[in-house]
Amino acid sequence: MLRLSELKIIDSPKVLKGIPEGKFLINTINAHSFNVAQKDELFAEALRNGDYLIPDGASIIKACKFLKAKSQPQERIAGWDLFVLEMERLENRSQKRNRLLKVMFMGSSEKVLSLIREKAAVDYPHLDVITYSPPYKPEFSQEDNDAIIKAINDANPDLLWIGMTAPKQEKWTYSHWQQLNIHCHVGTIGAVFDFYAGTAKRAPKWWQEHSLEWLYRLCIEPKRMWRRYVIGNPLFLWNIHKEKF
Repeated sequence: MLRLSELKIIDSPKVLKGIPEGKFLINTINAHSFNVAQKDELFAEALRNGDYLIPDGASIIKACKFLKAKSQPQERIAGWDLFVLEMERLENRSQKRNRLLKVMFMGSSEKVLSLIREKAAVDYPHLDVITYSPPYKPEFSQEDNDAIIKAINDANPDLLWIGMTAPKQEKWTYSHWQQLNIHCHVGTIGAVFDFYAGTAKRAPKWWQEHSLEWLYRLCIEPKRMWRRYVIGNPLFLWNIHKEKF
């Protein structure tokens, strides 16, 4: 069982800005992923043992205060915030070094990846964008895993994004961490692939600032999101109270 009070969660965006160059795994945690991790030990292990864990939800911040947890994050840091920070930092590094540095997007469909390549060419002209679309299936075969690992190692990126939705992306990255012969930041950012490609719409600023991004997503995609929020939000409260008492 994952205990929120024992996790080492980033307490401010300044910590992200201070991550040195090198091989580091950056995950996010929100109410939904916390719920899922209660019954998925590999997922819980991945969240516990990554290098950095980002509080992607106001509910996580409030729960940490309620539990008097070891970590007391002060503000929400969305996967999107991580994406923008890392992409801009790599773009600046590439310009200063006067050579194209490589960013790799592993996950999602070829359609989404194609849109990402087009947009990134405009937004980050000093980056070499590499993409890989894995097979769309619940579980990868050994052959699938070998092909993905080879693609990543052959690309040897300066920044790697993994986008296969939680908990698949975190579990896959954690399970194959030792086989990835790379020396860069690796972020598991799920829906950000679709947000950046424009195939999914992120909540407007007002909804984000008032911690209602979850409600916006529920309104936009009720059939897909109702279980996560209508059932998941009360379940999160139950899990936090169970941990507390």
